[in-house]
Order: sequence, then C-alpha cells, then structure tokens
Amino acid sequence: MLNWIAFEIAKEIIMAEIVTGCMIIIGNEILSGRTQDTNLAYLAKELNELGVRMVEARVIPDIEETIISTVNECRTRFDYVFTTGGIGPTHDDITTDCIARAFNTKVEMHPDVVDIIKRREAPPEVMASRLRMARIPVGASLIDNPAGGPPGFQLENVFVMAGVPMVMQAMVSTLGKDRIRGAAPVRSRTIGVNLGETQVAADLLEIQNDHPNVDLGSYPYFRKDAYGTNLVMRGTDEAELDVILARVRRMIIDQGAEPIEE
Repeated sequence: MLNWIAFEIAKEIIMAEIVTGCMIIIGNEILSGRTQDTNLAYLAKELNELGVRMVEARVIPDIEETIISTVNECRTRFDYVFTTGGIGPTHDDITTDCIARAFNTKVEMHPDVVDIIKRREAPPEVMASRLRMARIPVGASLIDNPAGGPPGFQLENVFVMAGVPMVMQAMVSTLGKDRIRGAAPVRSRTIGVNLGETQVAADLLEIQNDHPNVDLGSYPYFRKDAYGTNLVMRGTDEAELDVILARVRRMIIDQGAEPIEE
C-alpha cells in the first residue's frame, strides 16, 4: 500500500514539472498574410515567467465549427489555452459566440463591460457596434484591459483575448499567479561557433543523452563573413545548464574552434 502511495505521489510530482499552454490564433487576416502575428512570441515569453510552457500554437480561420472543435480539443489536451482575435465589434468577430457554444453556455450582456463601453460617447449606430463587445459567455470571469477598452474573459482553463497586439499585451499583463498556476520557468544558455551542424551533431547527441531533462538544440546561421551554429540549452535547472554550457564550450575548443559568447 505504501509503495503504491509513493508511486502516485512521485507521478504527480513528475506531471507537475511541466505545465502546458496552447495558443489559438483566430483570424482570416492572419492566414491570408495581410496581418503578421506578433502575439505568439510575446505570450510565450510571458507565460514562461509564470511557469507555463507553450508547447503548441494553431492558426485557424473565422469559421464557427473550426473554432469550436479546436477549442474543445485543446482545452482537454493542455493545462491552459489562450485565444487571440475575433472579439471585436464587427459581424465577423464570432469568437465569443463560439467559446460559449464550446462550453455549452449562453452569451449575455455583462453590465460591467457595458459601463466601460458607454464611458466613451458615440453615435447610436457606433455604440450599437461597440456593445457587441459587452457580450460575455455566462459563467466567464473578465480579464482586465489596462489599455482602456473592453476586457477579455476566461472560462475554466481558456483565456480569450484581443488580437490587437497592444491590447493583447495589456490583458496578458494582468494574468498573474492567482489565475495561472505554473511550474518552474524555463531558462536558457546560448553559445555560438563557426562550425556547421554536421560537425557538432555527434557530440551534441552524446551530451543530450547525458542530460535528458534539458533541451539542447542547434540552429544554423549565415552571415556575410561566416556561417555556423548557435547551440541553445533550455531547462529549469540553472546549475545543470551551466554544466552543459561548460561541456559544450569544451567540445567546441576540442574541435579547434572558438566559442562565440555574447
């Protein structure tokens, strides 16, 4: 009995070491190439500091069934899901309704959001469009928007935010540990060398096998006067990262090359 309990505790500890996140980028304008997404890089970095590792990102169109099925799949596979786009004032902003359908709930006018929107005067037809952004799924909690506009919202482990980078970043700034329970943040070390990937591949594989809990990657670069490889170590144990960095540095020197460290 005690062995079984110890196994279950150990399993929970191992599972808790990685808290996963998935981003769903919603918008035909992203897929058409008219708009370049910058939210993914920003969100991944911010989540890392909260101990959430972005492990997958998807870009999907403004199609109701696609949004619903993607949200339902991802919210069961990942600890946290973050959507951007489709919560504006126009007819093609359908994310709110899709999230409500995914959770089998209704949409209602949220009085707090109505108050926020009505603080800025506008002609009746403009105000009617703006008030579409006050439609929030029943049971959702609001995500503050320090940029001054309507908020986003959260339903269980799904966070729904604006697609406009400035607004999205403002919303993310309010997501603290009271809403997101993460693990240890991932740290990294980087060292470069003017050698091709094939010249370091065998040694890197040996080092990686000796340190399975660290992600050791190689990324080639091409510059005007040279080509080479950046070697990046990523993990949660800073002491282990320093050990690997020293070993990679020695590997480079043993091959007669010069480590490039910033």
